[in-house]
Amino acid sequence: MVDFINELNENQREAVVNTEGPTLVIAGAGSGKTRVLTYRIANLLSKGVPAYRILALTFTNKAAREMQKRIATLVGQGNAANLWMGTFHSIFSKILRVEAEHLGYTSNFTIYDSQDSKNLIKSIVKDLKLDDKVYKPNDVLGRISMAKNNLVVAQAYAQSAKITSADQAAKKPMISEIYKYYQARCKQSDVMDFDDLLLQTNILFRDFPEILEKYQKKFDYILVDEYQDTNYSQYLIIKRLAEQHKNICVVGDDAQSIYSFRGARIENILNFRNDYPGYKLCKLEQNYRSTTTIVDAANSIISRNKEQIPKKTFSQNEEGDKIRVMKALSDKEEGFQVAQEIFRISQNEQAEFNNFAILYRTNAQSRIMEEALRKRNIPYKIYGGLSFYQRKEIKDLIAYLRLTINQNDEEALKRIINYPRRGIGDTTIDKLKEVAQKYNVSIWTLLCNLNKVPGMVSVMTAAKLTHFRQLIEGFTEIAKEENAYETTYRVAKASGIIEDLSSDDTPEGVSRRENIQELMNAVKDFCETAYKEGRDDKLPAFLEGVALLTDQDSEKPEDNNKVTLMTIHSAKGLEFENVFIVGMEEELFPAQQSAYSPSALEEERRLFYVALTRAEKRVIMTYSTSRYKNGNVVYPQPSRFIAEIDPHYLDGFFTPARPSMGRSLHGPGIQEKVARPNITLQPKVEVPDIDTSKLVPINGEQIIPGMVIFHPNFGPGKVISIDGLGVNKKAKVMFPKHGQKVLLLKFAKLYVQGHTN
Repeated sequence: MVDFINELNENQREAVVNTEGPTLVIAGAGSGKTRVLTYRIANLLSKGVPAYRILALTFTNKAAREMQKRIATLVGQGNAANLWMGTFHSIFSKILRVEAEHLGYTSNFTIYDSQDSKNLIKSIVKDLKLDDKVYKPNDVLGRISMAKNNLVVAQAYAQSAKITSADQAAKKPMISEIYKYYQARCKQSDVMDFDDLLLQTNILFRDFPEILEKYQKKFDYILVDEYQDTNYSQYLIIKRLAEQHKNICVVGDDAQSIYSFRGARIENILNFRNDYPGYKLCKLEQNYRSTTTIVDAANSIISRNKEQIPKKTFSQNEEGDKIRVMKALSDKEEGFQVAQEIFRISQNEQAEFNNFAILYRTNAQSRIMEEALRKRNIPYKIYGGLSFYQRKEIKDLIAYLRLTINQNDEEALKRIINYPRRGIGDTTIDKLKEVAQKYNVSIWTLLCNLNKVPGMVSVMTAAKLTHFRQLIEGFTEIAKEENAYETTYRVAKASGIIEDLSSDDTPEGVSRRENIQELMNAVKDFCETAYKEGRDDKLPAFLEGVALLTDQDSEKPEDNNKVTLMTIHSAKGLEFENVFIVGMEEELFPAQQSAYSPSALEEERRLFYVALTRAEKRVIMTYSTSRYKNGNVVYPQPSRFIAEIDPHYLDGFFTPARPSMGRSLHGPGIQEKVARPNITLQPKVEVPDIDTSKLVPINGEQIIPGMVIFHPNFGPGKVISIDGLGVNKKAKVMFPKHGQKVLLLKFAKLYVQGHTN
């Protein structure tokens, strides 16, 4: 057996050897959390505790497998074989199969995945003759899931005035009825969904105290990984199981609690001391992953949160580079800078591309980065998600565009002939394919000649097919006259895609809308660049560019030497030598919806902490002073999070975040602390009054220093200076009521009454 105790530092050793009673292990990023859990279990086994009396709960099967493998290496496979180790769902499923008859199930019950659940909900909505556009399966399942994770069964859901009032306000008053039928149908089919595995375990332990006692006696020791990510249902099961022996050890980091949208409750870890008086607190504060600069910078950020367990992480690694802040004039330039910097570092340091990660707040940000990397021929992979152009909503709209240009594109036609739904089912499509093959023509040709094949489809179906054909023909006529952006916008709107996505307010639905908006940004960018360079800005040219951009035939599946692109949420638990955190802008990161909620803002700050601490060697943050949003250019301010980092750890000029719309966006003293070295005092500028009734538009090329202009949002202002040429021409303008602004004249809508000297 390996003498593993001597491999641990003092704090790790304390967490491993003190096995009796409740223990909270606060494990900072990169502090060896997995090693402590593994060695604690190995220590118990080496002391003679039977493996089957140890319960270890994780959040991923991968984590459980890796821990079990390490334990087997330390104490032998025989000792580790009978551990009760796995995810919450796998362990509780195991218990439920043994005890199923107490709950009215058989031990062979089926477990539904989310798609199974959605299909069942879809069927119930149809049976109840409800509007499936109002009661979308994803929305309904989200409500049921949230209820179950808070231990609200169908009957209690229907009796809760607060819950039913919320459904009424959302114009979905029948969700309680759907929940009732859903649960009844599951029970009738001997089925549990994923949330039931937690809910039914809680019900089992609540209603059958003798069964609870059996498992309380069975598990002498309980260990829980990532405790800050537990929801209420998981928390309650753990608490009940630990009531007898109280030999419970939870490991986590409140500073990395970032999954509240999934029901995770940071209160679970913050209140551990109240649940278990006399608990032992172990802090793993040495970071073995990152440089001292990165660790100290992360500390300076997270120290601003009020809701936390105080700790001071440190590193004994080298000091390392300061955190660089790169400013870009546009999101497109931001992508170019990131790709350029990855290429430079990889060349200068002979670094493999898999040593780089680009982290962003929202999936929609990946498009700009993907395009920039492809232009540099830098291989990349999307972690935890599809490439931007491979996402369903993007492929749907692209299919419409492809069919607009080439009506014989059968794959595009089959994809969208019934999306959004227009009553053309699979049976009809199969019939069309069959007849088209019989006459050796395309399906589109058949649609144009339905009257020549009598009896092929019903009169009603023929009318629907004719309407679809006319819709596409209309798009084709638009494409002949308009540029790619105008055509794409009108196709997205007239096809019903925008309307279909706008009715889905789940996080997934919001993400899909953002992706469509990002595609519109890409088309608009294409058109403006084509116009500037005198190239074709019509739809066929854009589609050709997209086809080349998304051609992945040359990629080898086994080739893992690629830059990783991912959301910060997906990056938790991973590490990379070089990390780029992009889009560091107000209303993007932190997210706009966090502006009015202190707790939501603290979670955004924890998310930023997670992003920083993914890096081993180098962090580069980027922000843009202009960015496409919903097809329009916006001028964001740099994220307050940049200003919250101790300036000692930063390298690079930046402008601290300013409140937008008069709101205070950061705490007192933050701006002054960081901004002082970069402050430039502006002389007071007198701006004469303007008669707004006599305003006329002015072209950006005509604007000169000293001119008094009028901006729709900022009012009258005086032009201080002009910088740049052509499409990059910018004006620095002093507005008495809003201060100094830099306007990109290509997009700014300005008016003038007269000139001043």
